[in-house]
Amino acid sequence: MEYQGIRNWEGLLDPLDDNLRGEILRYGDFVDAAYKSFDFNPSSPTYANSLRDTGYRVTKHLCATSGIQLPRWMEKAPRWMFTQSSWIGYVAVSQNQAEIARLGRRDVVIAFRGTATCLEWLENLRATLTQLPNTECGKKGSDESGPKVEHGFLSLYTSGTPIRPSLQEMVREECKRLLQTYGDEPLSLTIAGHSLGAALATLAAYDIKTTFNGVPVLVTVISFGGPRVGNRSFRQHLDKQGTKVLRIVNSDDVITKLPGFVIDGDQNDVADKGDLGMASFPSWIQKRMEDTQWVYAEVGRELRLSSKDSPYLNSVNVATCHDLKTYLHLVNGFVSSSCPFLVKRQKGFLVTAVDKAGGKTTTRE
Repeated sequence: MEYQGIRNWEGLLDPLDDNLRGEILRYGDFVDAAYKSFDFNPSSPTYANSLRDTGYRVTKHLCATSGIQLPRWMEKAPRWMFTQSSWIGYVAVSQNQAEIARLGRRDVVIAFRGTATCLEWLENLRATLTQLPNTECGKKGSDESGPKVEHGFLSLYTSGTPIRPSLQEMVREECKRLLQTYGDEPLSLTIAGHSLGAALATLAAYDIKTTFNGVPVLVTVISFGGPRVGNRSFRQHLDKQGTKVLRIVNSDDVITKLPGFVIDGDQNDVADKGDLGMASFPSWIQKRMEDTQWVYAEVGRELRLSSKDSPYLNSVNVATCHDLKTYLHLVNGFVSSSCPFLVKRQKGFLVTAVDKAGGKTTTRE
């Protein structure tokens, strides 16, 4: 359970524990499967294809619906350009008894792909913060502004149509069914996503812990290259409900620095080097800043990597730095902050690990 974040991954991130590395890569493969299963054509044989050779069985396919209302003349555009609802991920449950024994529990995975459709791109641009529905704020002892999240992400999570339930409704329905089916077993819920999928994973985790409050299930988010999701109050609510979030961040990936900006000094392990400390400002200035609806806060624990540390990446550009395969490559090679990349492995030895000074070390494994 420590690899699932029950102790907030204390002592496991720097240097990166090999078992944790394996778990991060395993969940990254689930996200990669979500990308490979997506096709713009629902009639394609690859569309929403099931997992293979993982020991997990898909129990629910998930769709996200954009809440953007398009003008009627857009109906003449090709259907694939402005499809309102698209397959975005799946729910899978571990069925292999050896895997269940290895983990010490039955694991439920929810995996989300990143942005693919035109309307999803447009939702990403709706970057101001908006109040989460059904939350109490303004009362004595509560955060004055209340939890807020990025408008577009919330729209994709909560929007539905007369013939298509929202992603939120699908996630809740399937989680309820799985809790009823496996509630008497040790159970964990791991929500993994890349880019937009990482933001939706964070929202889903918050929603599940809020909806099924009191259910003794550890909910963990594994976020690859995720953008910022909400404000300080949202982070505080995540922490209070016990949701565990591990953000894998490429410092050369601009998406992880968006949307908005961070003015925060509460958690040193999540603040970027360019962030300002909120505590250094008078309270009235803090309030004015937060009222702009552009002040975000990082969540959870961070594993910070860099494309520039890998000798195998020939190009360091916006697309390459954000690619899921780049993230998995960096996780696979990362050693520690002082010796960030392992070049190759030979039996009995870790050979040619590149350190920050550009030197090399050889260590017995």
